[in-house]
Amino acid sequence: MAARHLGINLEEVSASDGPDAPDLIGSNPLGRIPMLIRNGEMPLCDSVAIMHFFDRLTEGRLYPRSPDQRAEAEMLEALCDGITDSLLSITYERRLRPEEKIYQPWIDRHWLKVARGLDYLEKHTPKTDKALNGGHFALAALIGYLHLRYAGRWSVGRPQLAAWPRQFSALFREQMKTAA
Repeated sequence: MAARHLGINLEEVSASDGPDAPDLIGSNPLGRIPMLIRNGEMPLCDSVAIMHFFDRLTEGRLYPRSPDQRAEAEMLEALCDGITDSLLSITYERRLRPEEKIYQPWIDRHWLKVARGLDYLEKHTPKTDKALNGGHFALAALIGYLHLRYAGRWSVGRPQLAAWPRQFSALFREQMKTAA
């Protein structure tokens, strides 16, 4: 999303983060996705590293210039990434362990982190009335993952957060038209 927003042309390739992903593991020993493979350059893995690379590449178009506003965007990005990490821990616990070995206290602990993070975001839903930033894209990705894996479960009691993607999408489309 951020690359499109910034007008950066990329070839998108679907990848598995499983053990049989030699292309991914060969460039990225942790096997983390997303990953940005650059011709003749060191590959970048992890959303934060990629987003900050995009910001440098576009001379600061992805994060606010004001130190306070940038810190706010980076905090939103970190919070969304942390919630996503907890969601992935839950998903992997359920997907990779035999049913009799699933450790429910682990799932409960991570779901509590998710719930606290989402409750915080409900009370501090970011505005999307100006330029989009890296924090907005992290939140859009988080909500997309929530819709994919936890539809109907995460949005209960969080009407502001559940409505936020419509605001984000409207501004994204508006800014894409302006850039074209």
